[in-house]
Amino acid sequence: MAGIGPGPFCAMLLADLGAEVLAVDRPASDRPGWPALFGRGRRRVAVDLKHPEGPGVVLDLVAGADALVEGFRPGVAERLGIGPEACLDRNPRLVYGRVTGWGQDGPLAQAAGHDIDYIALAGALHPIGPADGPPFPPLNLLGDFGGGGMLLALGVVAALLEASRSGQGQVVDAAMVDGAALLTTQLHELLAAGLWTDRRAANLLDGAAPFYAVYETADARHLAVGALEPRFYAELLERVGLPADDLPAQLDRDGWPRLRERLAAQFRTRTRDDWCALLEGTDACVAPVLSLLEAPTHPHHQARSTFVEVAGTTQPAPAPRFSRTSCAHPTPPAPAGDDLLAAWGLPAERTNHLRATGALQQKP
Repeated sequence: MAGIGPGPFCAMLLADLGAEVLAVDRPASDRPGWPALFGRGRRRVAVDLKHPEGPGVVLDLVAGADALVEGFRPGVAERLGIGPEACLDRNPRLVYGRVTGWGQDGPLAQAAGHDIDYIALAGALHPIGPADGPPFPPLNLLGDFGGGGMLLALGVVAALLEASRSGQGQVVDAAMVDGAALLTTQLHELLAAGLWTDRRAANLLDGAAPFYAVYETADARHLAVGALEPRFYAELLERVGLPADDLPAQLDRDGWPRLRERLAAQFRTRTRDDWCALLEGTDACVAPVLSLLEAPTHPHHQARSTFVEVAGTTQPAPAPRFSRTSCAHPTPPAPAGDDLLAAWGLPAERTNHLRATGALQQKP
């Protein structure tokens, strides 16, 4: 069921990995007219769910499907007549994947929200940002996509595997607040072990450590430094030309401000690309901070085809890689023809009838 954010991202992941995905749009779709990257690899059909025969179209499609994915607020699919009970009645093997911000139940289930709200409540936003300022939103990567769409895709695949053994479908409740919390598991481990302070910019991985931080270069660009292990840290100092004997010990927190100052001054003496020529590909654990436009041009990405072009638009390629069943090159979204709808259980006479009544509409 077409939507925004995590649902389409989940559908894109499944399509990338070889699923035949049919997107059910609203008749007067409010999707913007820009390249629909999340819509790649699948066909689209428009169904008026408020038409008396609209929900029946979805149920007909469900009858031949392995899974349905929807991102409505809790209870909306039921009111439309395409909730889990109706769908599983038509297809007992169906995996019914649902993604919401707060989950299908709980005090906040019916509340509106966005990525920033879900990761805030999950404890995933608080650790990100400067010590002397508010938390900084990490775009909408943690809630919508990592904790939402990717979690839903994993849940759907796991439920499909189980259904192949039991012959029974089930509902997958993927909540972005749950997924964002799940992504903080290691932080809770470190917190329980006394190795994490519940403050921003006070820990090994949150920018406090000068050997795990971002530095500005002479041309106002940036380098990411991740020399955590002692031998990597030693190589970093050697390659940038800072004598270890003249610096505080790596894990001397009292000496971190001085170490950061020395590293920052050193990195400002050359351009980003000059530093990359010296450091990239070594065990110093340094990488350039690339923009969205720069990333596809990097030699490593080009060698691995990490980015591909689909209908003239550069975008990330399907992942992960498979040794035997390689992912196909993505294709742009396209309308579903009568032949495809017939394969999904809608014969020509029914399709013609539904189009005549307005329940089914042809996408441009």
